[in-house]
Amino acid sequence: MPPPPALPTFWEFEAPDDWTAIDFISDLHLSSATPRTFEVWAGYMRGTTASAVVILGDLFEVWVGDDARHEGFEARCVDVLADTAAHRVVAFACGNRDFLVGGEMLRDCGVRALSDPTVLVGFGERLLLSHGDALCLDDHEYQQFRSMVRSPAWQRDFLAKPLHERQAIVRSMRDQSEQRKRSTAPEDWVDIDKATAVRWMHEAHTPTLIHGHTHRPAHEVLAPGYMREVLSDWDCDGPGTPRAEVLRLRGGGLTRIALAP
Repeated sequence: MPPPPALPTFWEFEAPDDWTAIDFISDLHLSSATPRTFEVWAGYMRGTTASAVVILGDLFEVWVGDDARHEGFEARCVDVLADTAAHRVVAFACGNRDFLVGGEMLRDCGVRALSDPTVLVGFGERLLLSHGDALCLDDHEYQQFRSMVRSPAWQRDFLAKPLHERQAIVRSMRDQSEQRKRSTAPEDWVDIDKATAVRWMHEAHTPTLIHGHTHRPAHEVLAPGYMREVLSDWDCDGPGTPRAEVLRLRGGGLTRIALAP
């Protein structure tokens, strides 16, 4: 049996005492092809009463580099982030679709970069935050891909290519990913490795894990004393029932808020 994967570094972020609520969202997969989802997100971001919005990855369907932020749909998203960050804290941890979001763009928007995982300390609780893809250990093909594209050498070489070439490469990657997803029933999509998740939580002294990535919102006990909250994906443009949900932390605990029209 192979040894368990090495533990990550657990960075901590302490919420100020005067915060009243913290919102968590993930997996919006925003693109020019999802105008309704974008409008629901923009309205939520500009109207939320939370002290902070924490985005746990895959805000964008694709992100090919921070130089794409100046035009078109990406520029509209950047405007929303900057407008929101001018009035409340916005924090961002990258996901598997937008792992190339860089410090330059986040600084321009006033958005705080979050490491994955991060321990959030607030309202008397300790919560472990992650996009979740690093915990999907049984998805061996994806884990190999993740290791490659997260390497500094790969990112340096990729970002050195012209913008139009990067966009073409990423479109091809996305199409392959979507074909692979369509060939697998949703109930068979790889979930996080629960034993590893509990190991992370034990080492970080966090009884609650909040993550996205799997597109299967849930409240689940992983082991005695350890539970997870899985964030909903957002989709107000597809043929099914619209989905747009926020997980909110207040002094009384966690609640889910449905935003879909």
